[in-house]
Amino acid sequence: MDTVIDKFKSLRLKNCALNLPDILDQSVRNNLSALQTIDRLLETEIVCRKQARIILRFKQSKLGEKTTIDQFDFTHHESRQKQKNLILNLMDLGFIQNKKDIILIGNPGTGKTFIARCIAYAATQAGIKTLFTTAMDMINQLVAAKTDHTLLKKLQYYQSQDILVCDEIGYLPLGRQGSNLFFQVISARHEKKSTIITTNLPFAKWGNIFDGTTVATAIADRLVYNSDILIMEGDSYRKKL
Repeated sequence: MDTVIDKFKSLRLKNCALNLPDILDQSVRNNLSALQTIDRLLETEIVCRKQARIILRFKQSKLGEKTTIDQFDFTHHESRQKQKNLILNLMDLGFIQNKKDIILIGNPGTGKTFIARCIAYAATQAGIKTLFTTAMDMINQLVAAKTDHTLLKKLQYYQSQDILVCDEIGYLPLGRQGSNLFFQVISARHEKKSTIITTNLPFAKWGNIFDGTTVATAIADRLVYNSDILIMEGDSYRKKL
């Protein structure tokens, strides 16, 4: 048996190696055929790898906490009720295959970030490469990378995510350098990957975020082209709590 275990390890089938003794015992007890025993071994390997991938995706996402849509109060405001079906449909993650973007617009406390977190968490549980970040943190990371000559590597990091959640756009202006870097990320992801944006400002005021209306229009144009836009209204849910 040790020789077989060593061969499993050399093939990087560590779960087969780990579970071989137990599965052989099950095979004897249940009178399984050789083919059934091999199938059970491989199924164990597949299941364990899937679980490991889910754990890794959640860790890589930077979410920090597990947020699920069953915690969302749809009764808080009529805008939530009107968009309930759309929000629930987003949890199915079909928009990723269509390379669609999601834009959530509304005042602080209206549920934008919560929904974005729910979608991101659902994606990690499906084994999808996901990253949650704030707009300012992403820009600060990119500016630092430009300084130490690793900008291309850092841009690739943000561009390669199957879902990039960029939270809190609009609370602080990004300046010329930040706006140009943000545009590079969005432009590279356009029609290739899905991006989720949360913002407290309507598109007409995006010139206040980015360095003038030219860059703002270019960014908005790419995001709006193939997207679902949710307008979150009402008072802050945190204030209610």
